[in-house]
Amino acid sequence: MANTTQSKKRARQSEARYDVNKARRSRIRTFVRKVEEAIASGDSAAAAEAFKNAQPELARGVTKGVLHKNTVSRKISRLSSRVKALSAPSA
Repeated sequence: MANTTQSKKRARQSEARYDVNKARRSRIRTFVRKVEEAIASGDSAAAAEAFKNAQPELARGVTKGVLHKNTVSRKISRLSSRVKALSAPSA
C-alpha cells in the first residue's frame, strides 16, 4: 500500500490513466470489429468505409501510448489487404 503522499498521488494517477486507456482500447477494438464484420458480410463498400474510419482511431492509439506503433502498423496492413482482396474481382 502507498505510504508517502507522492506514492498515493501516483496510485491515483495510475488508476485514472488505466480507466482512460481502457476506454481507448475498447473504442479501438469496436472500430476494428466493425471492419471485421463488414469483411465477413462480404460488403466491400461497407468494409472500405469502416476501414477508413478505423485507421485514425488506431493511429490515435499510438500517439496516446495505448498501443505500440508496430502493432498498429501490422493491424492496418492486414486489414487493408483483406479489404482490398474483398473489392478485387475474383478470377
